[in-house]
Amino acid sequence: MTVIKQQHDEFVRLTGPLRRELLTHCYRMLGSLQDAEDLVQETYLRAWRSYGEFEGRASLRTWLYRIATNACLNALRHGSRRVLPAGLGAPATDPTALAQRQPELPWLEPIPDERADPAAIVNGRAGLRLALIAALQHLPPQQRTVLILRDVLAWSAEEAAEVLGVSPAAVHSTLQRARARLDRLAPDADEIAEPTEQEQRELLDRYADAFERADIPALTRLLTEDAVWQMPPNPSWFSGRSQVVGLLTARLHRKQARLIPVRANGQPGFAMYAAGEAFSVQVLTLRGPAIAEVTAFHDADLVRRFGLPARIGH
Repeated sequence: MTVIKQQHDEFVRLTGPLRRELLTHCYRMLGSLQDAEDLVQETYLRAWRSYGEFEGRASLRTWLYRIATNACLNALRHGSRRVLPAGLGAPATDPTALAQRQPELPWLEPIPDERADPAAIVNGRAGLRLALIAALQHLPPQQRTVLILRDVLAWSAEEAAEVLGVSPAAVHSTLQRARARLDRLAPDADEIAEPTEQEQRELLDRYADAFERADIPALTRLLTEDAVWQMPPNPSWFSGRSQVVGLLTARLHRKQARLIPVRANGQPGFAMYAAGEAFSVQVLTLRGPAIAEVTAFHDADLVRRFGLPARIGH
């Protein structure tokens, strides 16, 4: 066995278990699963090319995070932040006159639970929830990075400083600014009172049944008073139970819907098929015994990224 082959096998053995963790990190930074996959691939290529020079002064994990973080920061300098409709303007009021779809906008994407770091799923309320990922996109790249390393990954100021090449004092001041801005953008995770596992199963079963039957009264009973419905790449979004019900009344009866359960961002969801064709991925936010928000990503390709077929029988 050649030295290069031995070195390659060692590299794969040591770095392979970190891939999902790095993918989740890049996803938090970029808000796009596809972009995160590309950056993780770039990270591993860069790491392999310089692996012979890695001397172990930092841990392998820290070294890979530094490469991945710098790759993400470089990508952010050349791209636009990912958005959801609620981050673009006021809610719509007429469900019969939706705005034109805008696929050219850099929309936020969900990440399937099976692709994410298992530790992030366990702590999904704090670290992977869709609302948090959307809020992070509003932070400047350096603030976003520091907040993820310190508050989400629970790294020390010294560890974060090592990755970013700055002083611990700079990390501390950046973190304070990031926390203050995030507090204005996203509710605290502890304020989200989720149902028990049994209550969640029952709620999701009732929702899927009512949605597939286009049972508007039943759906109405499942929504919170301040429910929100978003559907990128359409910039129109609706806020309040009556507005969401108006949207469902106007739109749902037109499609022969089938819902298949999925998990994304540590949250429950469904892949929706319309007349047997892949149509959207819905990510649900639950509060107490009701549904507080549905973000329906109208993207058939996204359904397939959850490992589901483009067509099903109906």
